[in-house]
Amino acid sequence: MKKLYILFIALFFASSCDLLQIDEDLNKNPNSPSEATAEQLLANSMRSLPGISSNTTGQFMAQYLAETQYPNASQYPAGGTSFYGWYEGPLINLETILTEEFTVPTSENQYAVAKILKAYYFWFLTDRWGDLPYSEALQGTDIIAPAYDTQESIYEALFAILKEANTQIDESGSIPSDIIYNGDMSKWKKFANTLRMLMALRLSEVDAQSGIDAEAEFNAALTAGVMESNDDSFVYQHLANADNQNFWYGQVVESNRQWWGITETLFDIMNPVDDPRLPVFADTSRNGDYAGIPIGTEASEFNYLDYSLLGSDLLDQDQPVYLITYAQALFARAEAAQRSWTSESDATNYNAAIEASILQWTGSTDDVAAYTAQPEVAYDGTLEQLATQRYIHLFLNGYEGWAEWRRTGFPNLVPAATGANVPTRQSYSAEEALNNTENYETAIERQFNGENTLYGKVWWDAN
Repeated sequence: MKKLYILFIALFFASSCDLLQIDEDLNKNPNSPSEATAEQLLANSMRSLPGISSNTTGQFMAQYLAETQYPNASQYPAGGTSFYGWYEGPLINLETILTEEFTVPTSENQYAVAKILKAYYFWFLTDRWGDLPYSEALQGTDIIAPAYDTQESIYEALFAILKEANTQIDESGSIPSDIIYNGDMSKWKKFANTLRMLMALRLSEVDAQSGIDAEAEFNAALTAGVMESNDDSFVYQHLANADNQNFWYGQVVESNRQWWGITETLFDIMNPVDDPRLPVFADTSRNGDYAGIPIGTEASEFNYLDYSLLGSDLLDQDQPVYLITYAQALFARAEAAQRSWTSESDATNYNAAIEASILQWTGSTDDVAAYTAQPEVAYDGTLEQLATQRYIHLFLNGYEGWAEWRRTGFPNLVPAATGANVPTRQSYSAEEALNNTENYETAIERQFNGENTLYGKVWWDAN
């Protein structure tokens, strides 16, 4: 009898386990998997790309836009800025692809693109803050207080993974759910090499003192193959729907906010030479002309209707975001030639860059010849002229325009109307000082003599 009882209990538990498994299987939604695939993580990381450009703070830092109603943010107020969202969003998605094994096989091309995007995001972040958690970051609960890597070592690591990606890409293959290049791996390869080339040029002022041979990195990237036309540009195309729309459409059109106009800084560069991009960048004032707002001016001191607001052509719901472009690559090649890093023609690349920029922004090259023939625009061999034209081209890519100003010193950005100078970095947030105190304090002591302000200089900013 005892044996029969034990057998009954065993059969009962076996049946229960089977029923539990059936119930679990029935409750699985095949359209909502419990674990993300590499394909989903990669596409989701791309969805964060517009944030690199589509924001207001970057535009104030580069003095592309000024506020018309609430100017405090354009007056360069003290205070920290958090980088947590970038780590918790696109970077952890990319790191998961690079460190986890997936039930759905991950292709070499997916790994390569994940590395390229990781390099791009970290480049963008380190140039804003300086030293950052890198080698110990993105480890989940294994390391909850990661050490800060020096910016120089981050650059070294990013060069390395871009080289890996370049050799890993199979141009005959593709990747699914590619919302940037639609699976064209040749374009991803050119983007990776262009990114590496721009990163190398960023080190122009520390090339001789650092452990990185920036000139050699630049030439190696150029030889590996960079962007060859505007079709190769790294562009995020928004859609005409609320789930994936242009930042400025939401801010201006949907919210009916006339809060942003072009700055006097930008206007004073473009207007005297009848720049054909100005009617795209800005609308005319109620007086029928163009006028720029001195950055940081109190709203009570002027009527915004007398100035040029952000151009209506840039407010479409599906307006693209230009992140890394062919014109940027050409300006970089022009500067490298001007610095004697290459044997290319700086004048040829300079003129081609302006043509590519005007085509990108206006859709036509009809005005290029007349524009470049003007004495103020015709190439004079100086870094100031190169940097100024690149600055115009980078409109609305504020953080990149700001980084180039910090590196070269051109064009001449001015203090805000309150007298506050243009910051040279963004300071770490109070949350990071609380959550990662020891590593935070080590980082600011190493870089800025213990002062976490907006006016420390990142490693490459030696101008």
